[in-house]
Amino acid sequence: MKIRKANVKNGEELITNVYIYENKKQEFSMIAIPEIEWSTTVTYEEGREELSARLQSSLSERVESDTAGELAGKIGHWVGEM
Repeated sequence: MKIRKANVKNGEELITNVYIYENKKQEFSMIAIPEIEWSTTVTYEEGREELSARLQSSLSERVESDTAGELAGKIGHWVGEM
C-alpha cells in the first residue's frame, strides 16, 4: 500500500492522505480517502479519460467540484505511475 499526499483544499478542510493498494495478480488498484469516506477500484484496462471522468463524478458527491477535479487528476497520475 502506498500513501500519497494530496494536500487539496475542500472548503475549510484540507484533504491530505490518499491510500493506494495495488493488486498486481488481479490487475486492479483500490484507492481510498478516509477523510471524506470515499473509495473506489480501478482496473488496469480502464482508459485515462474514462477514469478521470468517473473519478470526478464520484468525488463530486463528496467534495466541491473544483476539489473533485484536482483530486481526480492527482489520482489518475498516481495510478498511471504504478
